[in-house]
Amino acid sequence: MNETLKRQRLRFSVIFAIAAIIVGVILDSGAAAQTPGTVDAKTISLGIVSEINQKEIEAHFRDFVRYVARKLSSATEIEGKVVIAATPLELVKLLQQKSIDFYIESPYPTYLINQVHGAAMLLLRRWKGGMAEYQSLIFAKRDGEIKRLEDLRGKIIAFEDPGSSSGHFLPKFFLQRRGFKLSEKTRIEPSASPSDVAYIFAYSQERLVELVLTKQVAAGAFSSDDYATLDEKKRAEITVLAHTEKLPRHLLSIRKDLPRGMADRLEQVLISMHEEEEGRAILKKTDNTTKFDVLPGGEPAVRRMLLETFRSGDQR
Repeated sequence: MNETLKRQRLRFSVIFAIAAIIVGVILDSGAAAQTPGTVDAKTISLGIVSEINQKEIEAHFRDFVRYVARKLSSATEIEGKVVIAATPLELVKLLQQKSIDFYIESPYPTYLINQVHGAAMLLLRRWKGGMAEYQSLIFAKRDGEIKRLEDLRGKIIAFEDPGSSSGHFLPKFFLQRRGFKLSEKTRIEPSASPSDVAYIFAYSQERLVELVLTKQVAAGAFSSDDYATLDEKKRAEITVLAHTEKLPRHLLSIRKDLPRGMADRLEQVLISMHEEEEGRAILKKTDNTTKFDVLPGGEPAVRRMLLETFRSGDQR
């Protein structure tokens, strides 16, 4: 009886030992698959916001996202996709549904998507148009009656476009933080309320400048790179009343639940893209992008910068 019991105990010991080895192998394999820097995915999807020309925009970014997909992994083939959302809110839903992995946008939509809706997090800065950062300028006609910001009360200012960070949100919130009350108008009117600053949209840089120079509006607001493109004659005809804060020109963000390995590898691919000939060529074709680089001061610093710049517009 004792001999039989010994054999049973030995048999159970062997079984437990084998089971332990199998479990260990499985755990080790799982850990290896999740090691930071590795990529296990079939697609990588870039999100872009646009209500118009969606087919053309998809084609515009196609080479860029395919390059990124190809560089993400040498072990498995990954498909690169461009997904167009009509509005920032639609992009939020696509991020939450994991239909989009990363997106690029200007500062204000990035603030809405990442901080107001909590759908993504900042990863990199994009040097769009060769620029790392930009700011908005509030300007008036040099020989006009507007000499300082206080002179805008009771007058009308023209913003460039409703969806523009630098041509709308940045200068509007800048004025609001300085105590100005702004009210939107659908057309140019003789005057605004004495204590308010009324605003309209010009919908193009050319019309914006024309409205100011012909004194149809008291002032205008556009980006520093718009100002740089003005010819010498028009530049001499305007006076800059104020400069807003400087912000990153463009930002790249990832959905919050993107696997760590994918996020790390995506960052490596994008930061090194400008260092090889093919990457530089594709970047140049993509809105004359110079490169992607790390966020100035780190992610918390840029997140705080966006909050401080745009928080007065949280409910808009």
